[in-house]
Amino acid sequence: MSSAATLDLKNTLLASLMSDENFRPEEPKSLEETRLSPQLIESLICKLLLNIGSASGRQIAEKICLPFGILDALFVSLRTRQILQHTGSAALNDFVYALTDQGRTRAQSYMASCTYFGAAPVILEDYITSVEAQSIRNEAPQRDQLEEAFKGLSVDDDLFDNLGPAVNSGAGLFLYGAPGNGKTTLAKRITACYGQHIWIPRTIIEDGQYVKLFDTVYHEVIEEAQSSILKADSYDHRWVKIRRPTVIVGGELTMDSLEIRHDVINNIGEASLQMKSNCGCLLIDDFGRQRMEPTQLLNRWIVPLENRVDYQALANGKKIQVPFEQLIIFSTNLEPKDLTDDAFLRRIPYKIEVRDAQLDEFRTLFRIFAKQFNCEYNAAAVDHLVEKHYLPTNRPMRRCQPRDLLGQVRNYCIYKGLPLEMKPEYFDRVVKSYFTVVAGDE
Repeated sequence: MSSAATLDLKNTLLASLMSDENFRPEEPKSLEETRLSPQLIESLICKLLLNIGSASGRQIAEKICLPFGILDALFVSLRTRQILQHTGSAALNDFVYALTDQGRTRAQSYMASCTYFGAAPVILEDYITSVEAQSIRNEAPQRDQLEEAFKGLSVDDDLFDNLGPAVNSGAGLFLYGAPGNGKTTLAKRITACYGQHIWIPRTIIEDGQYVKLFDTVYHEVIEEAQSSILKADSYDHRWVKIRRPTVIVGGELTMDSLEIRHDVINNIGEASLQMKSNCGCLLIDDFGRQRMEPTQLLNRWIVPLENRVDYQALANGKKIQVPFEQLIIFSTNLEPKDLTDDAFLRRIPYKIEVRDAQLDEFRTLFRIFAKQFNCEYNAAAVDHLVEKHYLPTNRPMRRCQPRDLLGQVRNYCIYKGLPLEMKPEYFDRVVKSYFTVVAGDE
């Protein structure tokens, strides 16, 4: 084996050892490897130039997220057919391209059919493969991983032991209990148990229909570190590396959000919430308060929860099968049995009650939040608060209250120009307005 081949092998092995990825989109070496038609890529180039005027070949390649090297033949073809023309030279044996009159007419025709331009799409089949490779069901988080994910939170051992198997199963769960006890916070942290990141395509295409998947509202980008040593640093830029998603929806959830939404003017689809949450968590917060009946929502998901696939309709009426690979969490202040029937509850095997804090945990929470507020913890002030404002009225100790009360003490101290301290008289002052106005807020 030559020294160069040996170095390549070492680099490949090193890259493999350094990566914890089950899936990584490889950079295409040819147009054929994209599995997209030349006409589709031509349409993206034409629509791009129609909107920006002119650009170098490398700039065009960057905008449509394909390697410049695999577009050479297509640029030559477009110029030969008098769709593109050179308007100048660019660095590194490149040219600046613009549309000809004929090219402008063609671009307008493409735009009339569909206004999408930008990153070249990924075919549905490749997306399905990626979800299967990165599914949370491939993970087996254990106690230490849960503890790391919940670092900085106060979670008792009993709750840990209930959450652990539910998280490990990836099968879905109800988190229920009184408001203010951190159900939403727990749900957000659960995603971190499944590994740090996944790859998703920016846009998917099936049967000529574009569906935008990447959404900055729900998807947090992780920048790829570039290295001249490891060849594995190259990847298909039609994909984006994100933190495992936690998609959170509350009372605004509608049935329309669970389907691919079609923009009839631009002829572009928007992926459903289930698709955006694949390989992560989908949290239905404040379940039972949506504008639809709970049974309507639950019936929509009975088959996907059973079979781990969902069926979505494209704009042209075609039904496509997409993965349903996320942990669905229903967070509610109501009893699960009051929301649905036994048939659905069987498909959500874990129902975990998040109870009120006990006194020791309540004190611990004050210590945690005092540190976050850069305030010295005062045990006597907390004892005064409990003995005067909790025990006489049997007021429940909700996990949100230490944070909220300290926040109000801080605001009072800022207003008065005082140093932030935990004093009994400060608690006496803020308790009146807090429990009168926002008691039980989560």
